[in-house]
Amino acid sequence: MRTRVAVIGGGRNCEHEVSLASAASVAAGLDARAYEVIALTIGPDGTWRDDEGLPVGLSGAARLLATCDVVFPMVHGPRGEDGALAALCELAGLPYVGSGVGAGALAMDKWATKLVAAALGIATAPGRLVTTATAAEEVWSHPVVVKPVAAGSSRGVSLVREPGHLRSALEAALALDDRALVEDVVAGREIDVAVLRRADGTVVASPALEIVGDGLFDYDAKYGGHADLRVPAELADVEAKALADAAVAAYDALGCAGVARVDFFLTEDGPVLNEVNTVPGMTEHSQVPRMFAAAGLAYADLLDELVRGAHR
Repeated sequence: MRTRVAVIGGGRNCEHEVSLASAASVAAGLDARAYEVIALTIGPDGTWRDDEGLPVGLSGAARLLATCDVVFPMVHGPRGEDGALAALCELAGLPYVGSGVGAGALAMDKWATKLVAAALGIATAPGRLVTTATAAEEVWSHPVVVKPVAAGSSRGVSLVREPGHLRSALEAALALDDRALVEDVVAGREIDVAVLRRADGTVVASPALEIVGDGLFDYDAKYGGHADLRVPAELADVEAKALADAAVAAYDALGCAGVARVDFFLTEDGPVLNEVNTVPGMTEHSQVPRMFAAAGLAYADLLDELVRGAHR
């Protein structure tokens, strides 16, 4: 008998389209011999729809979810990745793929993640927290990166090289969140490592992936099809080990489950943690599936590991 899996995509946030792509890919990638997929979509207005696109509301979605064996949340960003969907599954007593409520909320909060990293001895970019109340007091002194505290897919992220651009960068970040980070620009290679808790409970780090390019790896670079992603990244053994160790340490300290993508800058002084994504992009061509494919774990097998390792 096939396992019935509810794949939830969309979401009421700025990452709606990216989440739709991830959910569609997961639904198509699950082995039809082992899994029956029930697709649910959350619209930009928050309306839940079934796999025929008909509005069913939260109550209708709950009834459909209750018929499923496992929930596979694929909503990136706020009201999804931040633990919101994990909380819904917990309250409904439904097994689900990925990190729990606490880990999702902590990792989504880039300021909190920096504090966890500091406690672990993992470097992060020097930065400060800015709120809607303090933004007017922020003064530019050198090139910085401005980003929302809780958003993903590089939405609202700006590289500010001139004083006159700081105000607009803060406005863009604070349009997506009521808190922003203003961080020093880190000179280093952009390296990602994925960490997976397999169905048997073991934790493994993927081969590292390098994002090669000039400037900011923004939304257009990520999803425009022009990103130069190299996996496995060319690293010395000591560099690869330092990155893998830091990635697993951050994953464990945050309490992650399933798969997470841990993003770094590799500098002359070692890894600098940028962020942790507990619901990373999951199309077959996204970074995480590419990294595990380089380790010999095919896309369908990665999805199978995630479903079999769902919270019980």
